[in-house]
Amino acid sequence: MGLDYRTAFERAPIGLVLSRQRLIVDCNEQLLKMFGAQREQLIGQSFAMLYPSPAEFEHTGQRIVAMLDAQGYYADDRVMRRVGSQELFWCHVTGRALDPLDPHAEGIWSFEDLSQRRRLTAELTAREREIAALLIEGLTSKLIGRRLNISPRTVDVYRARLMKKYEAASTPELINKLLA
Repeated sequence: MGLDYRTAFERAPIGLVLSRQRLIVDCNEQLLKMFGAQREQLIGQSFAMLYPSPAEFEHTGQRIVAMLDAQGYYADDRVMRRVGSQELFWCHVTGRALDPLDPHAEGIWSFEDLSQRRRLTAELTAREREIAALLIEGLTSKLIGRRLNISPRTVDVYRARLMKKYEAASTPELINKLLA
C-alpha cells in the first residue's frame, strides 16, 4: 500500500483536527488517544468538550481571532481536558485558519500532549490557567491584561496567587515551576 494523504493524517505523531465553525469535522488516531475518546464522541462536536470550562473555550476563541497573524496562524500552550477521565493536562496547540478574515470558518489544528514534560501540580482556576499559559509565553502583566481585557493590576493579583500555590518567590521561579 502506498502512502497517501489520509494515511499520513491518520498516522501522524501528533493530534490533528479539521474544523468548521469550531466543530470537529475530522480527527486522527493520535488525537483520539490523547483525549481518551472514541471517534463517534468527537466528530460533529464542539471543541468546547475538550476545554476545562465553557468560559475557557469562549476566551480562547476570542484570543484566536485577536491573535491570528496575517497568514492565519495561531499557537499557544493551554490546559485541556481529556474526554474519558476528565483529567486536565497541558497541551501545545497550533492552528491555521484557512481564511484569516473568518478565523473559525475552517481550520487545521495540531495538538501535542505536554503532560510528560509539564504536569499540573496545583488546583488552578480558569483565569489562573489562562494567566499561567501567558506567563509561560513571556508576556508582561500589561500585555496579559491587554490580551485578556483585564487590568495589569488584576494580572498581578493572579500572578501572586499562582506564586503562593506553587511556593515561588519570583516570577522566573514560578515559570520554572510551571514548566517543570
